[in-house]
Amino acid sequence: MSSSDPLAKRIRRHVVGRPHVFFVASAPGLESLCLRELSSLPLARQEEAVVSGGVEFKGRLPDCYLANLQLRTANRVLMRIHGFKATNFNQLEKKLFDFPWELFLRSGPMPRIRISTKHCRLHHSGAIAQRLRASIAGRRLQVQGGGQADDRTAGQQLFIRGIDDHFTVSIDSSGENLYKRGLKKQSGRAPLRETMAAAALMFADYDGGEPLIDPLCGSGTFALEAAMMAQGIPPGWFRNFAFMGWPAFQPRRWEYLKRRSAAPTPSRKRPLIFASDKEPAACRVLEKCTRQFGLAEIINVACKDFFDLDPRHLTDTPGLVSINPPYGRRMGSRRESRELSDAICARLRKMFGGWKLVFFTPNLQLAQKLPGIAGIYPFWHGGLKLNLLVGRIR
Repeated sequence: MSSSDPLAKRIRRHVVGRPHVFFVASAPGLESLCLRELSSLPLARQEEAVVSGGVEFKGRLPDCYLANLQLRTANRVLMRIHGFKATNFNQLEKKLFDFPWELFLRSGPMPRIRISTKHCRLHHSGAIAQRLRASIAGRRLQVQGGGQADDRTAGQQLFIRGIDDHFTVSIDSSGENLYKRGLKKQSGRAPLRETMAAAALMFADYDGGEPLIDPLCGSGTFALEAAMMAQGIPPGWFRNFAFMGWPAFQPRRWEYLKRRSAAPTPSRKRPLIFASDKEPAACRVLEKCTRQFGLAEIINVACKDFFDLDPRHLTDTPGLVSINPPYGRRMGSRRESRELSDAICARLRKMFGGWKLVFFTPNLQLAQKLPGIAGIYPFWHGGLKLNLLVGRIR
């Protein structure tokens, strides 16, 4: 698109040149961590605050790029683009058709639409979505003459939320959920999301400079997340985002932000992270991943049973041990899960004295079997309520 094109000028004036309100969605219980992360970024932001479901802030497009690139505990970043009141479909159609969709969506496939309403006279999601699609198609014909199909529109997503007859339209800037870092091509049978692993590491004050043992590593979520933190690699470094398909996307600005984000990366060549699992297939997949993304020198992968592991053979300095055992829902029975967790606690007390600990479990009683637990944080994971136990093993 030429810089002298009338549409390009409107995009620069109304999208690039103006601040917008952004909503950073996070898992329940992670809002404060997400806000802490956001506050530490060099954004031209204003008015950031915890709201229902996440964090909201006001900023410009580069702030949206950086939030997607850098936030480890966020699920996705939405940009608020339209707000109005409608109590009947005539009002809804007018508000939607009058909106300049061409500033935010290229010609091409229709975006996916997600709708939620509460206490609204217009509550039929299918009918609302139908009007939205018609308004986008109508604007394309009116303003762009239909336009030539653009593959970059594929994967775009719009959210409409209605509360008390007031509707907010947001465009998704992230695309795939942000816990997908772009590292793992396949996951284990009961994978822990990267956002939860990052939160656990933050609650334990992990700084990347101390040893970390992930003795039940599975697909390696803890080990990979810790390695990225230790090497200063932003969580979004290896993936693409939906905003890269926006008409207002600034590729040069994006590349500059990525270079600046990578500048302070430390270089730690000796293994600081030790990942092990008794399943050879899981270890092979994780080893391949570490080689592919340049993390093999900081992560040592071994096929070993947790109960045969002696941390003194790996490092002479206590660090952090991360435990995410089967919960008895998708892997094994609940009785087997309780017995395994009890055995893990006994092994930790015997072999990991002085080590910091993060331990995911649905069983709060385990805190009594691990002297030194200093914090308990509730999480929801796959519909299951978990507790993150954080402390130092005594």
